[in-house]
Amino acid sequence: MTTPSWTPTRRRLTDSLRAAAAPFCACVLALGGLATWTASGSAGRPPRIGVTDAQLFLPAPGVPRTAAFFRITNTGGGQDRLVEVTSSAVAEGISLSRHRMTGRGAASRQVADSLPVPAGGTLDMSPFTSDVTVPATARWRAGDLVPFTLRFEHSGRVEANAVVVRPGDSPAWAIAKAP
Repeated sequence: MTTPSWTPTRRRLTDSLRAAAAPFCACVLALGGLATWTASGSAGRPPRIGVTDAQLFLPAPGVPRTAAFFRITNTGGGQDRLVEVTSSAVAEGISLSRHRMTGRGAASRQVADSLPVPAGGTLDMSPFTSDVTVPATARWRAGDLVPFTLRFEHSGRVEANAVVVRPGDSPAWAIAKAP
């Protein structure tokens, strides 16, 4: 018994081409989208975190907490999140905070689990936006350097030294106004 051979007919070729057209078009569209994403510089660029302008407010006598502020710059292509801050100079009790302006220069503090650092952007902490709330230590003096470790969701740990300043001595915040 002989096996019938497959004979290409016009109908069979047309049906085969139609069946292959949809997957082919989907592949071309996906490849085009990936090429555009890569050409725009968005592909393969993880967050790149830099921490500058670290300051810690000199605590007032008898006040149990103070605030630290950092300028966190992300020059990478992906968003990151500040998820934890620790310090070898403070045993425990450091937390992230957001500030909500309530009018007439007053603000309320809200504890935050994390603070976003946008891709290609900056998280500029200030008394008007966000801070790191730190238990006060009486031994700090203006000009002291306090070590901090900032932990990010994707970028890992970044070390920074915050200079202790009197709250009114920070030129950027002395002239800043609430948004």
